Amino acid sequence: MEESGNGRAYSDALTKHQDGITDVKKDEANSQDGKHELHPASQYEDSQSQVRCISCLSKTSCRIVRSRTKVMNILIEKGRPQEVQSIFDSIIEGGHKPSLVTYTTLLAALTIQKRFDSIHSIISQVEENGMEPDSIFFNAVINAFSESGNMQEAMKCFWKMKKSGSKPTTSTFNTLIKGFGIAGEPEESQKLLELMSQDENVRPNLRTYNVLVRAWCNKKNTVKAWNVIYKMVASGLQPDVVTYNTIATSYAQDGEASQAEGIILEMQNNNVQPNERTCYIIVGGYCKEGKVKEALRFVYRMKDLGLQPNLIVFNSLIKGFIDSVDRDGVNEVLKLMEEFGVGPDVITFSTIMNAWSAAGFMDKCREIFDDMVKAGIQPDAHVYSILAKGYVLAGEPEKAEEILNAMIKTGFCPNVVIFTTVINGWCSAGRMEYSIKIFEKMCECGITPNLKTFETLIWGYGKARQPWKSEEMLQIMEEFNVQPKKTTHLAVAEAWNATGLKKEANRILSAMKNEEMTHKTDREDEIPVGSLEKHYQKPGSIFPNQVQLPNLVISDQKGLGSATKRSRMVLRDTDFSLESSWTATRSLSLSHSCTFGARSPIICQKQSHGQLGMYSQFAHSCPLGVFLN
Repeated sequence: MEESGNGRAYSDALTKHQDGITDVKKDEANSQDGKHELHPASQYEDSQSQVRCISCLSKTSCRIVRSRTKVMNILIEKGRPQEVQSIFDSIIEGGHKPSLVTYTTLLAALTIQKRFDSIHSIISQVEENGMEPDSIFFNAVINAFSESGNMQEAMKCFWKMKKSGSKPTTSTFNTLIKGFGIAGEPEESQKLLELMSQDENVRPNLRTYNVLVRAWCNKKNTVKAWNVIYKMVASGLQPDVVTYNTIATSYAQDGEASQAEGIILEMQNNNVQPNERTCYIIVGGYCKEGKVKEALRFVYRMKDLGLQPNLIVFNSLIKGFIDSVDRDGVNEVLKLMEEFGVGPDVITFSTIMNAWSAAGFMDKCREIFDDMVKAGIQPDAHVYSILAKGYVLAGEPEKAEEILNAMIKTGFCPNVVIFTTVINGWCSAGRMEYSIKIFEKMCECGITPNLKTFETLIWGYGKARQPWKSEEMLQIMEEFNVQPKKTTHLAVAEAWNATGLKKEANRILSAMKNEEMTHKTDREDEIPVGSLEKHYQKPGSIFPNQVQLPNLVISDQKGLGSATKRSRMVLRDTDFSLESSWTATRSLSLSHSCTFGARSPIICQKQSHGQLGMYSQFAHSCPLGVFLN
């Protein structure tokens, strides 16, 4: 919230800096008068060679430049900074000279995109054009260097700013304090606070202290962070909810969720009302520690605090209870969601689906999927991958392919991981003709196969006793510009070795060794076929250990209440023992999973940010005995 506030303040400053800005279309329409006639470019040299506008050459205000700079600023405000560069380029291409405000706006857009390599170039262009930087430009440069963590350059600009006569503001100091925090140097941030007290023109504000508190918390030094708060109070300022949330986050991340919860008493003593983020921090902290029942207890406490748990909190609890193998806990959370009128979203359903899938109960997994669709919630790539992955592990590749076809039919383009999952299913079943059909369909859909795709096919052909086709994959990889790795060559060698053709296996290994020597990589002695298995690690499941999920919040969906009830009913329907589930699933995994190399994350449509990482990754590690009696 603080950052967005700063962005608005910065935009306001830019707007004020643009004197006499009028409507963009009106400016463009009026740009054809005599003052905006274009001169031949040949009359000018170097940076001036493209400037042909009379107003720009005479150093008077140009309406075209002003109007397009305003467009640039509007794009930043609308969250589209990536489009700013093209507007800037159109100013140059149109024979106009960007103003200082234009350069300042461009720098702000590039900073948002973290394109820090352009900072020096913009500074050079401003200097070459004989422009005198003002305080707004200096602040933009300081912010850019601070965001990049280059505090040496940021401080250089700060002293240059003072030397030029431009006076640093409280915002200038706040930016530098933030920058040293990003650079992991809160001690330097603290020195800047002392420097502020020596400057008559600036005074620390609430943001100053909050940024410094965050800097110390990022270094896991809550003692110093509290000292900053005490200093804040002594200066006559009171901490706000951001201050306390920062401290609570630090405790939660350090495995001290109870300490984070204790912050609430401190907030109440200082008449600061906790908000939803406070509660999520605490619930997330308890779940991270595996203390899900404590998290649930706190959710009940939220009523007393006048707060209602949101969907993010409930999804964290569901995930926590599933990881704790507590079916009753999941049911209680689902019941609470109904009581609070909070409907499930794609994350809620996919989390429960993943539990059934991991346990090998695909019928129940599919029932949850059907409930989700009936509730009007659109499945995402992760949901489809859960189904495909589950069917492959259950030895039902034909159903995994049905999921793939359903995705394509509904206009949802499967990603490389889902295609590779289905390919793996057919490889595991020894049906390579179907694997290749899926591969061809993948290419027809415009999805480029990756290393895992090819290693799956290589393994499949090896399993099918067709090592020559495994080797052919190396050629096809070249056509797709996919570089084979050591594991790839070893997989081909293993395919030959499995058929008893050790000479061919040695040929592949020798070629691999020669290639390593050519590229001056690590040199290894030739691997004897007899010890091949020691070096070639058979691929494990292609399915990622951790799967990234989107953070979609869906509310007021028709039928969500009944869907929640249905989900709870499905959870109650089936009981099974941990031992039998483990044995069955392990057997399936050993019999049907394609094994190879490192695991890739599933790409999803949206991702959650900035929430203790609870939604950035949902591990495919649900215990096999989920929802036991």
